[in-house]
Amino acid sequence: MEISTEKVCFTIIKAREFDVKDAVTDPDPGSNASDDAMYSVLESHRDDAVEEELTSFISSLSVDEQIDLVTLAWLGREDYDRSDWDDLRSQATDAHNERTAQYLLGMPMLADHLEEGLAQMGHSCEEFEYNRL
Repeated sequence: MEISTEKVCFTIIKAREFDVKDAVTDPDPGSNASDDAMYSVLESHRDDAVEEELTSFISSLSVDEQIDLVTLAWLGREDYDRSDWDDLRSQATDAHNERTAQYLLGMPMLADHLEEGLAQMGHSCEEFEYNRL
């Protein structure tokens, strides 16, 4: 893999934050967020900081790292196993474009797929999470 385990783990953590977002219930709250128990951070607003951070991070990766991230997500869908890596990576290379971040963020269960793909490649986020969380 061209992408480091640390970068994949960062993406997994941020994808989990992104996935828990709910629909906006009050599109124009007039009060202070702290007065409303900070519920707005759990809603998917257009200017969502987590989405912006994750999109920016994925877009800043090299092309090879983006391809590996897509390949890991596909590998983690449990339709494939580690022996399919080369074929999946070739498909991801052919499909690569400038919309990798949007594609990945539109993938349901992205964090779970990345984590499973990483596990199939013999890696884990356990140490990364332990040192960061």
